[in-house]
Amino acid sequence: MIEKMKFLSITGPKEDIDRVIDTYLSKYEIHLENALSELKTVKDLRPYIETNPYKDTYQRAQELSRLLPDNIADTGLKDVSIEEAVRTVEEIGSQVEELTTAQAEYQEKIDALNQSLEKIIPFTGLNYDLSSILHFKYIKFRFGRILHEYYNKFESYVYDTIDTVLYKCREDSEYVWLVYFVPDTISNQIDAIYSSMHFERFFVPDEYKGTPSDAIHTLQDKIKVLETEQNAVKKNLAQILETRRIDLLSGLNRLETFSTNFNVRKLAACTKQNINTFYILCGWMSFRDARAFQKEISNDEKTFCIVEDDHSNIMSDPPTKLLNPRLFQPFELFIKMYGLPAYNEIDPTILIGITYSFLFGFMFGDVGQGLCLLFGGFLLFRLKKASLAAIISCCGFFSTIFGFLFGSVFGFEDVIHAVWLRPMEHMTNLPFIGKLNTVFIVAICIGMGIILLTMILNIINSIRSHDPERTFFDTNGAAGLVFYASLVLTIVLYMTGNPIPASAILLFMFGLPLLLIFFKEPLTALLERKAAVLSEGRGMFVIQGFFELFEVLLSYFSNTLSFVRVGAFAISHAAMMGVVLMLSGAEAGNPNWIGVILGNLFVCGMEGLIVGIQVLRLEYYELFSRFYRGTGRAFKPYGKKN
Repeated sequence: MIEKMKFLSITGPKEDIDRVIDTYLSKYEIHLENALSELKTVKDLRPYIETNPYKDTYQRAQELSRLLPDNIADTGLKDVSIEEAVRTVEEIGSQVEELTTAQAEYQEKIDALNQSLEKIIPFTGLNYDLSSILHFKYIKFRFGRILHEYYNKFESYVYDTIDTVLYKCREDSEYVWLVYFVPDTISNQIDAIYSSMHFERFFVPDEYKGTPSDAIHTLQDKIKVLETEQNAVKKNLAQILETRRIDLLSGLNRLETFSTNFNVRKLAACTKQNINTFYILCGWMSFRDARAFQKEISNDEKTFCIVEDDHSNIMSDPPTKLLNPRLFQPFELFIKMYGLPAYNEIDPTILIGITYSFLFGFMFGDVGQGLCLLFGGFLLFRLKKASLAAIISCCGFFSTIFGFLFGSVFGFEDVIHAVWLRPMEHMTNLPFIGKLNTVFIVAICIGMGIILLTMILNIINSIRSHDPERTFFDTNGAAGLVFYASLVLTIVLYMTGNPIPASAILLFMFGLPLLLIFFKEPLTALLERKAAVLSEGRGMFVIQGFFELFEVLLSYFSNTLSFVRVGAFAISHAAMMGVVLMLSGAEAGNPNWIGVILGNLFVCGMEGLIVGIQVLRLEYYELFSRFYRGTGRAFKPYGKKN
């Protein structure tokens, strides 16, 4: 069902808008519309232009809130004024900024020392004072690394032929880390030779004292001291955030409310009368909220409300707010996937809830598996509040019912007696056809009944939308309903041995509805008192109408036969469970219970998923396509009820 809406215009002094929003609109669900677009007949209407003064503070509060730990429940928030909220955020922000700056400075120093540490660690094996090496006057030195392959070649063929001293410090699986010394006068030539061996040079800063090992210990000690001081800053920051948590979140909550309220100005308008300026807000409320809101503001001298009952005077269409019994609310998931109903359209939630569950149960009839779906879906819904879990539970209920009708418990058909029939065994003798499985016949009858129902719903929707063509002459309108109902009645009379009345109905009711469908365009123009326009000529109109009529007849036939799958899946479910029991040895009287359990799980999961998809396909293509358009827009309230 769709909740009835009222269109309200709310006005008052411009400076009073925040009080009205905070006092009233935060308690009632209202779908706000752009006042400039809706109230085009109001004179001197202009946009409400004003900059949010608390935008930056609100963003700062959001940034600070992200620093809070997430594992603490936010209880006991205080009701603070907007001024207190701003003051609190600024105080906490300045403290946090000071500490985070200090923390960043410590981190910068630690990173610099770590870089120095990384540069000197590979040369730990050098047991000489670094400061002495780094201050050589006539001897050049080079720190670096070289690949093992080139180091071996250099040592074997080159090292003894040039004037250089090489000291190997460290090696790993890929590189050899070394220092070489060379006289200043020939350093360029020797550097060129090392470069040809792919020597990769490292520049060691002039800041180390003692050996590399001494320098490493010194750097590590400095890093530990800085990390201790940095941790003290972090602890202080965490303590401030913990002690001021409630204050910060209370301020954030107030700033969020104020910012949301302030954004309402984007949809508001202003008008001036004499020296006074008034705001105007307009939007949609449910009947219940509108009555409560009008009653509450009746004693408010600054706030006025006008209700527009004639929707023809309103520019926007009413939004759609679904209001269904709790049992059917999970099925709104399928409605939203297809598209919300327009405000004047029939809400098909209850229809899809009943038909989807019924058809699923028919196609998946098993007491044991149905109970598993029923209780499993219910528990999952209680834990996760997932709509799909509730739908599975409803389907499991109908599967259980049809399991009793078919006499099947986890695939065993000898445990209980079939209240109705066995899907694979029961046959019915039909005139002109012969023996046919009963579930196929029942499935076709169910499909015919659903198609007739959807045609009636289409007529109702078309009347509501003032569409005479779809009401009277469409394939799913009055003409299509008469034709299809007559065809169904004719088939029933022939099958029950009444050929004479069946032939009479076929003779008189077969042609007239098809003629109405054929001439739907000129007949619609006649009803609307418009001149019929045949843009492509009469000949093309006849040819096009003939083929469209042929397509209509074919669609009636194919759409009816589409429901055969309902019976087919009922039979296939019984057949698959028969295979499971045969493979597990149950038919031989010595069942392998692990095989029975695994087989049931496989069938319940795989076939349950396939049946669910197939039923949804029937709902969308065979039901919704006949009467449902799904062109509505969602009701998006500014504020939720407290």
